[in-house]
Amino acid sequence: MRLRGSDLLSTADSMVGRCRDPYTSQGMLTRTAAFTHCLPLLITGITGVAGFNALQYFQRRYPGQILGIRPRRTWRLVGEGIVPLDIEDRRGLRALFDKHRFRSVLNCLGNCALKSCELDPAMAQQLNVDSAAAIIESSRQHGSRLVHLSSDLVFSGKGGGNYVETDPVDPVTVYGKSMVEAERLISAAGLAAVILRISLPMGPSFNRHAGAIDWIASRFRTDRPATLYFDEVRSCTYVDDLNRVFERFLAGTESGLYHLGGPRAVTLYQIGQIVNRVGGHDPGLLNGCPRAAAGPIPPRAGNVSMCSDKLSALLRRNPFRPWPVGEDLFPTDRDWHVHRPPDRPGGFQDIVDRLYHDRCPRLACASLDG
Repeated sequence: MRLRGSDLLSTADSMVGRCRDPYTSQGMLTRTAAFTHCLPLLITGITGVAGFNALQYFQRRYPGQILGIRPRRTWRLVGEGIVPLDIEDRRGLRALFDKHRFRSVLNCLGNCALKSCELDPAMAQQLNVDSAAAIIESSRQHGSRLVHLSSDLVFSGKGGGNYVETDPVDPVTVYGKSMVEAERLISAAGLAAVILRISLPMGPSFNRHAGAIDWIASRFRTDRPATLYFDEVRSCTYVDDLNRVFERFLAGTESGLYHLGGPRAVTLYQIGQIVNRVGGHDPGLLNGCPRAAAGPIPPRAGNVSMCSDKLSALLRRNPFRPWPVGEDLFPTDRDWHVHRPPDRPGGFQDIVDRLYHDRCPRLACASLDG
């Protein structure tokens, strides 16, 4: 059975209906009118968590003006504005640009499967580097505003983390190296494009087993163990917050590099603890170890947390809430997920309300217009 993109997203909200968008202040509604010069918008990489959620967000806000492309083999992801197109089909990409004359592009395309990239560097080159070259070519021809997503894994994490934009890159994986190469292509293209380095985007995936939350939860709900690292550190962000920042940069004129790291550094093991406890899963399914105890493929980065001060200075505020919101959801020790309040058994709806989204009205944010 084929599922529409909106149907796939709504599985995460099936108990209470469609997810409430907390960013509907008057300021954000004003931005809607200001964004019209960016339309139509093309979003690539919609099978990933960042691209999938961006597609849903922008389609809700600008109906009929947003297209997303996905690989032809991902046949289950269908719906309004979703175009099956393999990125290596440059003729097809040029024809799509010629037909729709996109004024802006949000490039979320890339393969972040670390082991697959290590075992098949040619695939990583094609999907992470050659794809960027194809987007550059069509964006230049049509004068499209380009916002390109990169990754915190351009760093090794050998130091104390909290990386800033001027820190030298030193990736330890094929994936990270390919992302660095793509960044250099974008920077050299002369398009006045923006490169946004993100960490782990926290939200639903279209198939419920991709991305940090859903991959871990998919292991637990099928009674399979997950082994996660004590010393790999990321700066996770809610996709709801990322989408508003994407919108701000698509509508803006800035160029260059910005870090989009959340304010709370979280280890992969802690992410596993949070998903395990909030989802109400068997605590015995979570295992932890240091990176040194893992196998050689793929190599693992250390503390790649990012500092977003440059972004905060531009916006005159920090646009990111800590993931997860609430000190009650942050592990205090390595057995935190074992000891649970008896009145909070956890479950999928709690993952939706607290980990995919934060549904506390007190934290609804104003426009990023300033």
